[in-house]
Order: sequence, then structure tokens, then C-alpha cells
Amino acid sequence: MILTAFTLVHVLISLVGIIAGFVVLYGLVVNAKLLRDWNTAFLSTTVLTSITGFLFPVKHFMPSQGVGIVSLTVLAIALYALHGRHLKGGWRRTYVITATMALYLNVFVGVVQSFTKIPALKLLAPTQTEGPFKIAQLSLLIIFIFLGTLAANRFREKPLRTGVLS
Repeated sequence: MILTAFTLVHVLISLVGIIAGFVVLYGLVVNAKLLRDWNTAFLSTTVLTSITGFLFPVKHFMPSQGVGIVSLTVLAIALYALHGRHLKGGWRRTYVITATMALYLNVFVGVVQSFTKIPALKLLAPTQTEGPFKIAQLSLLIIFIFLGTLAANRFREKPLRTGVLS
């Protein structure tokens, strides 16, 4: 019962992080604008998602823990670029790249979980080595590389603006 509740909280935090991350990415791509409140929500929930992922009871090292380690490392760089270097110079681009990577990792895990929990997807790729799973993950990677590149170029070219989505 406690594990079920913890899992639900973990999933809800992850979903908030993903939604906030897409809003942040939208602001960077479309407006070359860092949406501070959404950005704070994205970074804090994404860090919390990674941390809570380590609290699940497991007996051996899991791939999800590897993703969590990578995510926390990427998030540490993003936070340093944002708060330590104040997005000056190349740190603007570094921030966009690492924030996009953190969002990608969250969505990547979401796709993995979808293929294990949604019956229709599980039927298509029961071991996650089948074509539909590989196509979904490759498509996701290509989309994030495209959006991350676009965001990095757009955000770098314009002066730093902050605000809220209106």
C-alpha cells in the first residue's frame, strides 16, 4: 500500500516535471525566452523525480538508476549554468542543452514505463527489444535533438529575457 502511494507520487512529480519542461522548451524555442517560474518547477520536479527514483526497493543496480545518475549529473550542470554562471556566454547554450537532455531523459523513462504498463504497447513490444519500442525511442531522440538544437540557437541569439507565458 505504501509502495503504491509512493509510486503514484513519483509518477505525478514526473508528469509535472515533463509538462513544465515542455513549457520551458516552448519558451526557449518559440520566444527565445526563459520562463522563470516554469523553469523552477521543471528543474525542481525533475531533480525530485530522479532522487525519488532511487528510493524504490531493488536488490541490484537497475537501468533506471543509471538514467537517474545521468539525469542528476546533467541537472547539476544545468543548475550551475543557471545559478552559478548566470547564463553568461557559453553557459546559455550549456543550460539549454542540459535542460533539454534532462527533459529527454524524463520522457525517455515515460516511454519505457508506457511500454511496460499500457497493455496495447506491451503487446507490441513485450521485451522492449522489438521494432515499435526502438522506433518510438529513436523518434523521441530525433525530436529532442531537433528541438534542443533549435532552442540552443534561438536562445543564444537573443538577449536574455525572462517572464511568464502569456
